[in-house]
Amino acid sequence: MTLRRPTLDDIARGGFATPWGAPSAPPFPFSFRNAEILTLAWRTDPAAIEALLPPPLEPLGDVVLAHIYKMTDVDWLGPYGESNVMVGARLPGTANIGSYSPFLFLSSDGGVIQGREVHGQPKKFGEPRLEARGDLFVGTVSRNGIDVLTGTLAYKQRRDTLDSLAALVPFAVNMNLKAVDHIDGTPAIRQLTSRKLADVTVHECWSGPCSVELRANVQAPVFRLPVREMLDGFYWRADFTLVAGTIIHDYLERT
Repeated sequence: MTLRRPTLDDIARGGFATPWGAPSAPPFPFSFRNAEILTLAWRTDPAAIEALLPPPLEPLGDVVLAHIYKMTDVDWLGPYGESNVMVGARLPGTANIGSYSPFLFLSSDGGVIQGREVHGQPKKFGEPRLEARGDLFVGTVSRNGIDVLTGTLAYKQRRDTLDSLAALVPFAVNMNLKAVDHIDGTPAIRQLTSRKLADVTVHECWSGPCSVELRANVQAPVFRLPVREMLDGFYWRADFTLVAGTIIHDYLERT
């Protein structure tokens, strides 16, 4: 295999990723097939949500969603586990309403790199797992050998749709804080970004009673969103495509 030297245009164009010749982050678009998702919903303290939202974002309510994904077939990345903890948020004075992710954990280094470097998502390496144990779906998110989140859902008790899930938190639009410094320590990027999945096909969706247990870990502090009331949980299986998003707020351009 002969590796050519990159040109100036190669480096300057969008989608460039390192290391050259074997990039860790996939370019847009890339697709996820037959992903299994366990989504757990609970109410928390409104002040806990507000403390995790970067201004000028405002909270939509007191509901937290924790998605635990079993990614079975992903372009470039292969199979891996992921967990995305979301809260409802809006950007005042704009039409941007959706969810904000204070915590994300993945078992894929490429997924961590892509999510952090491109979207600005707060991704860390972890071990999310989803499995069926008899009449129960069990999802766990582990970091440093500690299960920081354990969730359960009764196995396929009630047929449902994602409309019921979106009524709790408008999760289809995901907003993130992208913060990157120059090598001299001065700020290079300070943005709020937004993205929405494309080509979403839901193969099945079920809801029912669920539970969530949180354990403290300062490197994975989901416990900062304590459970005050359990809501419904969802199990759904879907295909979708990750496409480029938008910049909805630039902190460095403010006057």
